[in-house]
Amino acid sequence: MNPKAYAVLILVTTLAMGLAFPVGRIGLDYAPPFLLMSVRFVIAGLIMAAFTARRPKPKGFSSWLRIALIGTLGSAGVMGCSYYSMRWVTSGESAILIFVNPLLVILFGALFMKTKYRILQWAGVALGFAGVFCTMGAHLSMNPGTLISLFGACCFAASSLLTKRWGQAFDTWVLSGYQMLFGGIVLGLMSALFEHPRIAFGSGFYFSLVWLVLVNSILQFSGWSYLLQRGDPAKTNAFLFLAPFFGVIGGAALLGEPLHAYVAAGGAMICAGIFLVNWRGTASRSVPATVERA
Repeated sequence: MNPKAYAVLILVTTLAMGLAFPVGRIGLDYAPPFLLMSVRFVIAGLIMAAFTARRPKPKGFSSWLRIALIGTLGSAGVMGCSYYSMRWVTSGESAILIFVNPLLVILFGALFMKTKYRILQWAGVALGFAGVFCTMGAHLSMNPGTLISLFGACCFAASSLLTKRWGQAFDTWVLSGYQMLFGGIVLGLMSALFEHPRIAFGSGFYFSLVWLVLVNSILQFSGWSYLLQRGDPAKTNAFLFLAPFFGVIGGAALLGEPLHAYVAAGGAMICAGIFLVNWRGTASRSVPATVERA
């Protein structure tokens, strides 16, 4: 792949990943988090389902159940937790915490899939979690938003491992579209149960929704998949550290969120940890530390 085109596509996709958090925070002024994410994923899922109408579909109830589980964890769990956590934490802090996913993939892969990793990768895990501690102000009194974001990161890691185990049996685009659709349905049910689902239509809502559907749910996934297919997956995954950086900067630029020194320092440590985990390592070949949606 042309190096300049590769660099541009890396910047565009990671920028989109990071900006999903402050842009989504704008949408939360018009709709509750579960409802906003439900509308986003249902629309994106339907668009992708129409796009993949002639592609081979899964056969059997168990195959559809696997896609539904991936969607429940990867779309509903990750983004539902991420946006719900913004009641207590800034969009930048939520982005940092959600993107510890590659570190959790290492832990879960070693615990549940008996995957072997190098010492350098474990050093990255230790550095990353030290960064989480620093991001929280170097104290252990976590607020609900922190815990919810970390739970979302756990959902992210679990969906990555399940996608690695089951994903080869499905068409990539079919899996993407229908897991978003299933995730959107789950989020809609959660909204009906736990929220007062209503939308205050306005320019901010339309901007947020269009961005999340077209840029984050479709274009970002397409670009990232292209990078993984045409480039070195291990090298490509190493650039995930840019996404939380863009999330923090985007939160400060779009929302005026304060950029505390300890948040910046913790974010830098997490980025360095993810870099060590992914750079020329075996993790991307054994378990995916990738981001397909944000």
